[in-house]
Amino acid sequence: MEQKQKSELTKTLILNESFKLFYKNGFKTTSVDKIMKTTNLTKGAFYHHYKSKKELGIEVISAIVQKRVYDGMIRPLYQGGDALHLLESTFSGRLKSFSLYDKQHGCPMNNFINEIADEEEAYQIALKRIIEEWKSALIHLLERGKQENSINKDISNTAVAIYLISAFEGVRGIRKLYNDDLILDHYMCGLTLYLNQLKP
Repeated sequence: MEQKQKSELTKTLILNESFKLFYKNGFKTTSVDKIMKTTNLTKGAFYHHYKSKKELGIEVISAIVQKRVYDGMIRPLYQGGDALHLLESTFSGRLKSFSLYDKQHGCPMNNFINEIADEEEAYQIALKRIIEEWKSALIHLLERGKQENSINKDISNTAVAIYLISAFEGVRGIRKLYNDDLILDHYMCGLTLYLNQLKP
């Protein structure tokens, strides 16, 4: 195996295993030593690829967390079809797709926001980029819905987008407190009621 390819595989291993550890145990409590023990790599291998845990954290957010949000919550919004139906199917479908592990551990992005976003501007920038991309996709879909007369033209696209993101992230966090999905069922009922109010 070429050295360059081996180096890339090592970096990918560190990135993926770090995400799993951050998601399970939290960013602050996961040490570089713990990451190296999990990957069976040396500290030298870590510092060859990353200057610090902070740099690794930013890459985990930008490479893994952002992709998760994009694949699950942003890309589906650009599909064709009725805008309101697309909103409901994207949000409720994503909730239904989560494993029990995902439900028990909440949203990785939200976990990062709650744990470290107020400490470093670099973390804020990386996390805000995800929120802004999600918000833009929602605004785009809502505007399309207005043009197609499936959404009330008087609503604020930005306000609705922020509300939808906040409610979704909120219920992901609250679900960690419970042992069943009843709160998710109530959220989805509330989502349907809210979206019905957006009709012309």
